[in-house]
Amino acid sequence: MTAAPELISPKSPRVSAARRLAKRNFRGKERLFLAEGPQAVREAAGHGRTLVELFATVEAAERYADIVGEARTAGARVHLADEDVIADISTTVTPQGLVGVCRFMDVPFEEILAARPRLVAVLAHVRDPGNAGTVLRCADAAGADAVILTDGSVDLYNPKSVRASVGSHFHLPVAVGVPVEQAVRGLKEAGVRILAADGAGEDDLDTELDKGTMGTPTAWIFGNEAWGLPEETRALADAVVRVPIHGRAESLNLATAAAVCLYASARAQRAAGGCRSVTSS
Repeated sequence: MTAAPELISPKSPRVSAARRLAKRNFRGKERLFLAEGPQAVREAAGHGRTLVELFATVEAAERYADIVGEARTAGARVHLADEDVIADISTTVTPQGLVGVCRFMDVPFEEILAARPRLVAVLAHVRDPGNAGTVLRCADAAGADAVILTDGSVDLYNPKSVRASVGSHFHLPVAVGVPVEQAVRGLKEAGVRILAADGAGEDDLDTELDKGTMGTPTAWIFGNEAWGLPEETRALADAVVRVPIHGRAESLNLATAAAVCLYASARAQRAAGGCRSVTSS
């Protein structure tokens, strides 16, 4: 027999507290954020004690019984709720029946430097949450060691950013609110080469690859999609690099350009002579 929902009314104090996390000021005050859908909730449950609470419809709890079990094992409070409650908490048009409440996970910038990173994505004044989350996902897929969001960038825990990362929020260290100058200075002192990605860059990504200069530890700076990187930020970089456009496209969007740059560095670092190890066959 299917269990009856435990939370009937959207006016429940637990539901009200979760619903408020859709707003940045409440997220900052409570240092909690929402993760929606089975993929994000599964990743949260597997990330230490990040997952605090899980709201699930009866149908979703049965369909994703393994995720609910992982959530309980991780110490999260699990609440069965009717669909109206989930819809009230969710920030998506079509909720998938699982909404997790998670603790903030950002780390101090100094912790990233201490780990001697080899590949880093720096988001400088990126305001679009979808772009930020997608770049984080690209960095994760490319094997980057960390992501840095500078001051003036979008909130890492914006629901759109969390959704766009598809669970990558839980995979690699992220520092937030770091001034661009501080980020560049710290990374350079840690032996990291700074490349600014800009469509007007004097250097070409293909040329950089041909020169063999991309096998060293590298941080890519990506700017706001609408207006790019300001001159003062480009001046901080060791090189300003453009992604070559071989066809007739006017430009690439931020996330696509970031994926190309990060994968180029990842491949160079894994090649013979790069700083990542290569397994011989």
